[in-house]
Amino acid sequence: MAKKIHLSKELILSEYSKFILTEGGKPSSVYLFCKGLKIEENEFYQFFTSFEQIEETVFTSFFENTVKLLNSSEEYATYDAKTQLLSFYFTYFEQMTANRSFVIHLLHEDKNQLKNLKKLSSLRILFKDFVDSLEIEPLKIPQETIEKIQQKSISELAWVQFLMTFKFWIDDTSSSFEKTDIFIEKSVHASFDLMDMTPLKNIIDFGKFLWKEKVKM
Repeated sequence: MAKKIHLSKELILSEYSKFILTEGGKPSSVYLFCKGLKIEENEFYQFFTSFEQIEETVFTSFFENTVKLLNSSEEYATYDAKTQLLSFYFTYFEQMTANRSFVIHLLHEDKNQLKNLKKLSSLRILFKDFVDSLEIEPLKIPQETIEKIQQKSISELAWVQFLMTFKFWIDDTSSSFEKTDIFIEKSVHASFDLMDMTPLKNIIDFGKFLWKEKVKM
């Protein structure tokens, strides 16, 4: 009698990836996929409700593994927000590269790009929460409503930047995807430079000073 496998979320993800890469597409049904694994269909549903959910989980699993790896480093906690974000990017895309064939298939599976992007919807929530946790400081404007809008804008813009990096990585043909590494570094540095409002703060302070002096005169 064949030994019963120890079923887990990670095992299902791994076997689903193998099936996609060897067969060139997803299984025709959950039943047939489970039959290949020699498990009952109801066992599959203890972890996932559909293949679509598996595909979303692929990207969130990369995220969870990335955060786990980062937090295992004592140095990571001492980094500033920009360096922490850079560390996240490099670690996340290392995992993506290790599973590149599978990822490329998932993001090109459907001709409707919106359906492909839907697979990143859970990742989007996790990524935006991660960016919020970095507490990146925008220009301080003394209106609470505006400050809230600014903070939301930072995570939204960071997500757009992440998608741009995603697209660059997909199209990258350089050795070891070294151009993606350069893109990550330059884009993150550029985005933080744009958010560094110190020069603008100085101009505003100078303007306030001139205005006060003009009133006095």
